[in-house]
Amino acid sequence: MPAIRPLHLAAEIGGPPRYDAASHVTLARLAEGGALDYVTLSDSFARPGPDALAVLARVAPDTTRIGLVPTVTTTHTEPFHVSSAVATLDWVSKGRAGWLADVSTTEAEARLFGRRPAAPATALWQEAGEVADAGARLWDSWEDDAEIRDVASGRFIDRDRLHHIDFEGSTFSVRGPAIVPRPPQGRPVIVIDGTSGPSREPAARHADVVHVRATSPGQAASLRDDLRRGAAAHGRDPDSLRVLVALTVDLGDAETAPEPGLESGPQLAGRGTYFRGGPVDLAELITQWHRGGAVDGFHLTPVTPERDLERIVNGTVALLQHRSLFRTFYPGGTLREHLGLSRPANRYTPARASEATS
Repeated sequence: MPAIRPLHLAAEIGGPPRYDAASHVTLARLAEGGALDYVTLSDSFARPGPDALAVLARVAPDTTRIGLVPTVTTTHTEPFHVSSAVATLDWVSKGRAGWLADVSTTEAEARLFGRRPAAPATALWQEAGEVADAGARLWDSWEDDAEIRDVASGRFIDRDRLHHIDFEGSTFSVRGPAIVPRPPQGRPVIVIDGTSGPSREPAARHADVVHVRATSPGQAASLRDDLRRGAAAHGRDPDSLRVLVALTVDLGDAETAPEPGLESGPQLAGRGTYFRGGPVDLAELITQWHRGGAVDGFHLTPVTPERDLERIVNGTVALLQHRSLFRTFYPGGTLREHLGLSRPANRYTPARASEATS
């Protein structure tokens, strides 16, 4: 039997808009107590509420290990600013930042900015992929040893170790270099929901983690295999891609036994990506899907964050840990280390070294 890959778990800590930092800190700390890989905080221009990236920057100093992944849209925003903001989150969290890239498709969102009309999803996801590419290049535009900080000579940086990226996209161009030094992780983790057709290609090409929505282990495995093939077609190592099933969970009901003969565990209700049951039921579903090799893990969105996240951590996760299916402590300090991903080499360093020897 092939070795079972490590199980990865993440959770959403959003919900109705909240404007006090304490509620977000409490939920992030709860997830951290369960050794979850990361928390996400959803955001869009179509809903009221504080900026997700700014909120998680506030959460960062009150947590120590949990990964912090805000949703940041690539539509109507400047790629240079997005890259700088995510890099800053990585610095203030000491290497725990990610970025859940999304697009804004409605005319109402477009009118908020007045720069351009709404565009088809295919075009917006092409742009999103280009923003992710430009962002990674900007993160690399400072070599790791670019900062000198030599007071005696008055030199802060070695300009030979800063690079113009000269990126030309379909709707924007960026010259660079970045204004923020290379982040602690080298490149913060990029997350994309790859369920829909238009988002699948940029997810396979650029994402480190892909969320998918599936109603059965077979469907999840098919989506995962398709994404891994896409990653390989783009010259990537498919083993560097993590695919997590996205589930909305309602743990408000009493414990119920799985229906007899149901391969995937308890019945998925409603939309097919909506789970209702008890913490033990959820643990059974996660166990069966993961042991079958269908997924690398799960991204769980609690219907009622304060109630359901507590039951996820102290019920579902505790049971998975008891079964030795999920870790009880963090193996490292960065989000990449939680996910078993290496720190990327800087794309410009080999080129500069090659020029120096030629």
